[in-house]
Amino acid sequence: MTLSKESVQRSVKIGGPEAGDITLGYYEAGPDTQPSDVGGGLPLVMLHGGGPGASAWSNFGGALPTFAATFRTLLVDQPGFGRSDKPPVVGNYYRHAADYVVKLLDELGIDRVHLLGNSLGGGTAMRLALTYPDRVGRLILMGPGGLSLNLFHADPTEGVQRLMDFGADPTRDKLRAFISTMVVNQALVTDELVEERFADATAPGAQEAMRSMGMSFWNPETAEDGMLWREAHRLRKHTLLTWGREDRVNPLDGAFAALKLIPKAQLHVFPNCGHWAQIEAAEEFAEVSMAFLRRHVERPRKDTA
Repeated sequence: MTLSKESVQRSVKIGGPEAGDITLGYYEAGPDTQPSDVGGGLPLVMLHGGGPGASAWSNFGGALPTFAATFRTLLVDQPGFGRSDKPPVVGNYYRHAADYVVKLLDELGIDRVHLLGNSLGGGTAMRLALTYPDRVGRLILMGPGGLSLNLFHADPTEGVQRLMDFGADPTRDKLRAFISTMVVNQALVTDELVEERFADATAPGAQEAMRSMGMSFWNPETAEDGMLWREAHRLRKHTLLTWGREDRVNPLDGAFAALKLIPKAQLHVFPNCGHWAQIEAAEEFAEVSMAFLRRHVERPRKDTA
């Protein structure tokens, strides 16, 4: 299946009680309906990470054809990123974004979905599953923010420090330094990728949105709400934790608390892989994720999915 970016991009305006109406961009492909015995018939929503210039397409555009061959798949630009509007963050970003994703699902008439989130998107997916458990089937969390608790690595990690360096002085060199922490294979850090991400990261409103998002994790009044590892024991969803063994943003030791605390968690580790498993270990990532999603069966008690 070949999908062009233009052929699958969509947008919808939704209301928010704090920030007012905003437009969310997303990309959609796959069957309108699927057999109930394939992942319980649920669509799949993918939520991207939060680095400079990140977007749904930059994180998951390459993976979309594989997943859309089986699932109705939506790649969502979270608030403040990509083609979505960039309102100030109200409260902690994970809750802010999760509320808007649910409003998007309501607007599209989608009751329940599987969620796949990378880094920042993993934190949004986790918060959504905790706050709206009846809306979620299964979770795939890729080096998720908020849930990752570094046991042996310093905070901030190398990747987060380079993200902060870019935020303080947004240059191409600092963006390249940040992107280089995403992958083991440095051949993936191309000039074209740096230019594309730099254009998005310096677009009107992008820097302000990044600062607003970042402050929601540093402000004492909102930061604690983002410490999702403290609530991990409440999650009752089947959860696949995926990690690159060489992740320099949310290192592998950050997985162990979540693996212990989430009752239905399992962990898959990709060798010779950094923070972008969907890109650096694309084939294996798709195989593992699809197998996990296909095992889902809808049951009368939705909170035990």
